[in-house]
Amino acid sequence: MPTRAFTPRTSLFDYRFDSIPRLSRSCVGTGAHPRLVCQAFIRITKSHIKMGSLHKTPDHTMPYLTIEDTIGNTPLVQLKRIPGSDAEQRNNIILGKMEGNNPAGSVKDRPALSMIKHAEARGQIKPGDTLIEATSGNTGIALAMVAAMRGYKMVLLMPENLSEERRQSMAAYGAKIILTPKTGGMEYARDLAEKMQKDGEGLILDQFANPDNPLAHYETTGPEIWRDTEGRITHFVSAMGTTGTIMGVSTYLKEQNPAIRIIGAQPEEGSQIPGIRKWPEAYLPKIFDHSRVDQTESVSQAASEHMARRLASEEGIFCGISAAGACEVALRISQQVENATIVFVVCDRGDRYLSTGVFPA
Repeated sequence: MPTRAFTPRTSLFDYRFDSIPRLSRSCVGTGAHPRLVCQAFIRITKSHIKMGSLHKTPDHTMPYLTIEDTIGNTPLVQLKRIPGSDAEQRNNIILGKMEGNNPAGSVKDRPALSMIKHAEARGQIKPGDTLIEATSGNTGIALAMVAAMRGYKMVLLMPENLSEERRQSMAAYGAKIILTPKTGGMEYARDLAEKMQKDGEGLILDQFANPDNPLAHYETTGPEIWRDTEGRITHFVSAMGTTGTIMGVSTYLKEQNPAIRIIGAQPEEGSQIPGIRKWPEAYLPKIFDHSRVDQTESVSQAASEHMARRLASEEGIFCGISAAGACEVALRISQQVENATIVFVVCDRGDRYLSTGVFPA
């Protein structure tokens, strides 16, 4: 008996209408109902016939997104439960800018991309170069991601007491991590980065002095907040670390409406809140301009950690400790004003802090 050559079928699209009986029999033993499979096959085939072909070749001119294109345009969400009746009686709205929705999980994705792209445009760096940065975590993760996507080697220096999740995230993106003594804090990490650059081991992007850091927020974060509140924002609250976020957003919002109040959140004396600092004068970020902040508020580590737990359990917002500190300050402002639209930055996600014990099981 003559044999017929067998051509393997790789998908439903390889079948024609005269193949339906065989398609039905092929479903035996797979758990799929033959009639349902055939109906799906007919619908898909008809739709492709309408488009003129059963096979579409890849179109390399199609404007598909890259991971870079997903940075920014984060949601602005209203707190519904925590503000309580006091905010309602005062006719206040408190909104969180959900920066943890960025691809590397924090607000720092914006300046990381900005600093590398602008350095490339100026001819300071090119793919294959080594970049160095002292970081408390989020900037390092963001820079590691951007370095990976654009072809750079990344060396990150961070105090050894910062969370294990942050280190693992940086390593996942291929960065080399150098841990510095926790007693020296970020100041020691910054000094060591400077020494490495002088020794020719790479180029520091320097988030603390690089104008491309606040520029990212002037060009993106500020305009997004203005757009999404339809210009109704009255108060902006941000935790202060490198101060890039508050500097860039303040500059943009004040250009739109000088009456908008800009409030910075800083840790109380003795409090250690990852991502925010009250810098000694010698280490104050060079991008910081006192005149762009109308008011600073201190917040304790205990209050920030408590608020982080409340945001998760009462609002479904799983954020980091500095974001919760900014929320604590936003609520404090709400108790002092009326008819206000208050925006605070939810700068990262809570899963970065699971090993710290802030969110006990």
